[in-house]
Amino acid sequence: MFQLLASPDAWIALATLTVLEIVLGIDNIIFLSLAANKLPAARRPAARRIGLFLALGMRIALLSSIAWIISLSTPILTAWGVALSWRDLIFGAGGLFLLTKSTREIHGMVEGEESGREGQGATMLSVILQIAMFDIVFSIDSVVTAVGMAEHLSIMIAAVILAMVVMMIASGPVAEFVERHPTVKMLALSFLLLIGTSLIADAAHFHIPRGYLYFAVAFSGLVEVLNQRVAAGRAGRGGRKP
Repeated sequence: MFQLLASPDAWIALATLTVLEIVLGIDNIIFLSLAANKLPAARRPAARRIGLFLALGMRIALLSSIAWIISLSTPILTAWGVALSWRDLIFGAGGLFLLTKSTREIHGMVEGEESGREGQGATMLSVILQIAMFDIVFSIDSVVTAVGMAEHLSIMIAAVILAMVVMMIASGPVAEFVERHPTVKMLALSFLLLIGTSLIADAAHFHIPRGYLYFAVAFSGLVEVLNQRVAAGRAGRGGRKP
């Protein structure tokens, strides 16, 4: 252990893996915020914390079962000429779940049903179950990344814990910002649609590099920031007296 702490390579691996885990956790934070915002305001922080602790527990448990994780990539059936493993089936189911959830949320916003449902029709248990389903998919994705990036289990677990601490700090402000700005919420839902599509593509062995998705979202986010600044500038000018 002391040799590991004194190794520069170990610290570089820890820093690199932590950054990657934070990047992979962006979609987790977005979904967590959208799901928790279905609850009354007083219960949202607890739902976010429970969701993140669930994700942390799953990832540490999966990291401790690396041999089982590797076995998930073993083909178990063939459909339409494609050999599918448990990992593919989980990714496909998770992608369909995200597509369904995001489409329903977008439909509610477009049809004006969102404000009527806000804080209603959702229980803590239903929100936690949705978060747990989502965490299962992305815990596997996160663990596969960790196993490929680091050699030591202690480094993998430390990186996951550090990433979760950052996500826990960021989840509250992100949720409040998304809730205050409907256009940002629509952008977040569109991002989840992209992630769902990429998961289904991964399940069919058609890999879409995540970098492309994150670049598209970052570009859209930059455009949205400019739109927000323009809108704020117009509101400021409109409030001035001639």
